[in-house]
Amino acid sequence: MSEQPPEPKNLPGILPDGEGVFTAYEIHDPWDMPLVTAPIDRTWMEEAHQRHPYRCLPLVMANQSGWMLLSPCTFRVFWYGGMLMTDLEVEFVNGVKDPRITSHFGNAVLTFSMPYLFRTPPGINLWVKGPSNWIKDGIQPLEGIVESDWSAATFTMNWKMTRPNTWITFEQGEPFCMLVPVPRGLAESFQTQSVPLAANTDLHEQYKRWEAGRSRFLEGLSKHEEAIVKQGWQKEYFQGKMGSGGRFDQHQTHLSLKPFTRKKPNAG
Repeated sequence: MSEQPPEPKNLPGILPDGEGVFTAYEIHDPWDMPLVTAPIDRTWMEEAHQRHPYRCLPLVMANQSGWMLLSPCTFRVFWYGGMLMTDLEVEFVNGVKDPRITSHFGNAVLTFSMPYLFRTPPGINLWVKGPSNWIKDGIQPLEGIVESDWSAATFTMNWKMTRPNTWITFEQGEPFCMLVPVPRGLAESFQTQSVPLAANTDLHEQYKRWEAGRSRFLEGLSKHEEAIVKQGWQKEYFQGKMGSGGRFDQHQTHLSLKPFTRKKPNAG
């Protein structure tokens, strides 16, 4: 018989573990490593011509789809090219070493230890990853899936250097980790197939209408047609317009994740 997690027991004033509850248990005081809802904005998107990337709704939605941990300090990291722990140097701008930010594994990997033990609802894993669409040259976030609904072990966030002999800086308050809940077994539950689009006659007709409209729009742009140039970009997907002419009633253009609020147990 497989072992099941024990029944949740929390002190008064604290929500018990279970359905609909995502808890960050504070192992150490995390005041300098905030846990925040992921914002929509990204610097490179703000700096793009006319902020064009924000017209891509999939990008915008991915930006917001989780919670972020922020760096407690400003520091920079340098990789000498080798695979030993000592081949990665971490230098703190204020000169005070933060033991949570280290070369722990070697192999050009920078490690962040976090002051939380996370507990998700039953059947929900945590996808631990770099901040979505957060571009950082010379270093790559590593990703992992954690069964955070039962494990009493902590985990680390890791980044792998990709360019030797270059200083890479993390600013205080810069996100270094993103937490995204994912149902365990979801991808494995799917029956999969690859078939010609024409096999789905309704979808095929919707696609052909979309394709014709897209081609007409691009042609108008190339010919500098006033009405199309003024339109700027096609908004059908952003507005949830379906190929059949209707609107998808569950369409989302933004997320409203609940922030983590610090609670203390009631005296009992």
